[in-house]
Amino acid sequence: MSMQNSRLRIASLALFVAVAGLASAGPAMAATHQAPAASSTVLEEQEPAIPTDFVDLPTSPLAADSERHEVTVTYRNETAADQTVAPQLLVESPLVGPFLKPSDVKVERRTATGCWKAVEVGTQTGTLFTDLVTAQRTLPAGATLTEVYRITVTNPQAEGTVHPRVALYG
Repeated sequence: MSMQNSRLRIASLALFVAVAGLASAGPAMAATHQAPAASSTVLEEQEPAIPTDFVDLPTSPLAADSERHEVTVTYRNETAADQTVAPQLLVESPLVGPFLKPSDVKVERRTATGCWKAVEVGTQTGTLFTDLVTAQRTLPAGATLTEVYRITVTNPQAEGTVHPRVALYG
């Protein structure tokens, strides 16, 4: 596991603990002793939303040629149990900038019927990313996940790297 992934996981866990503490402290101060039980239920429901690991796949340069480029995310569940996973695309800006904006790229995902569906991307510190929550699914033991994305660069000056990965939960 890379140092960057470890730091990201530790920062995510710290943020989760802080938010959970605030969420349970507010109702606990204003309500009866039943509020902490409700808060702990909320905590249990939120826990699966935090990835425990990422499987990084090979990166490629972002092609700013206005053409559609397919990126396939493939992951095989080699465990004996079902596994919750989420494919994700990161489009990383150059370290020296300029930072990419969501309007610089169009990302689509191939549906089970073969149609293309637009995927919204978020942005943070120069990295565009697809949402993990909406991409989550349960992958049976021994099964393979294959998700095909299509990226079209809409800004001819855009530069960056396409970084596919799979988030693992639990």
